[in-house]
Amino acid sequence: MQILKKHRQNLAVVLSGVILFTSCLNRGGTVATDETPTRGNIKITVDESFQPLLDTEIFTFTNLYNNAHITPQYKPEYDVMNDYMNDSVKVIATSQKLTDSQVQYLRASQVVARTVAFAYDALALVTNKENNDTLINYNTVKDIFLGKITNWKQVNPRSNSDGIQVIFDNTKSGNIRYFKEQFGITDTLPDNFYAVKTNPEVIDFVSRNKNAMGIVSVNWISDKHDSLSMSFMKKINVLAVSRPFFNDGTYYRPYQGSIYDKSYPFVREIYLISRETFSGLGSGFIQWACAEQGQRIVLKTGLVPATMPIRLVQVRH
Repeated sequence: MQILKKHRQNLAVVLSGVILFTSCLNRGGTVATDETPTRGNIKITVDESFQPLLDTEIFTFTNLYNNAHITPQYKPEYDVMNDYMNDSVKVIATSQKLTDSQVQYLRASQVVARTVAFAYDALALVTNKENNDTLINYNTVKDIFLGKITNWKQVNPRSNSDGIQVIFDNTKSGNIRYFKEQFGITDTLPDNFYAVKTNPEVIDFVSRNKNAMGIVSVNWISDKHDSLSMSFMKKINVLAVSRPFFNDGTYYRPYQGSIYDKSYPFVREIYLISRETFSGLGSGFIQWACAEQGQRIVLKTGLVPATMPIRLVQVRH
């Protein structure tokens, strides 16, 4: 009798554990947690190009919601997308939309990808301070990428620089993918194109090499309130570029106004993409970043909000 009584007690403990576990399952079969839109602990993967902006967004959000813990991982675009497709993270920040085949693959796995345009960024062309050429034609940029122009004297016969060295951030970069798509390049890049590892390394290389032209996300040099951004600006020139089909002698730098109206030709969107199956912390962060507080941070960092109306003010000097 004593053995039977003990067996019944053990069985009751097991059954209560099973009941407790099954009660924690939601209808989709996943284990529910105490994660909410403002509480939890998650990782997100972010294109390294957008680190200054996302650092600020995450810092502000997690200080407003003390129980929210978001750890960003900064990587090149190719690795960001791999993390997302491999289900290593539920949320990514990138300038690349999912392809149709990626969307279909996720749907076959019963995953619905939710993509929100969060901000507008631009790609800046930067040169050494000793390079006197600060204006460049759109078609000249195209010809540099196509390998038709390889020397600064082809751009300007009076240039004090020689062979052009084009420096970009990474072989897996979204920055270089953007230009290849922009100019319809399917082959390898010309021999005078070189990869480093990050946007700051591009700026550093350009600052030390007179013939270099770097490609960086404007996010790294746009925040006038950030000491790092301003220190980068002191090291390099930012080229003004003409519009593709207008030969009126007007050139545009990647400032907020010309990003907003796309008069600067190399503008792109930043997307926040989620694969959460419930309304968790990732969804809460995206909703907040696309609402007023998050969009004001976008504006402050020198980029253009994607979900909040802005008013342009023309300042006459």
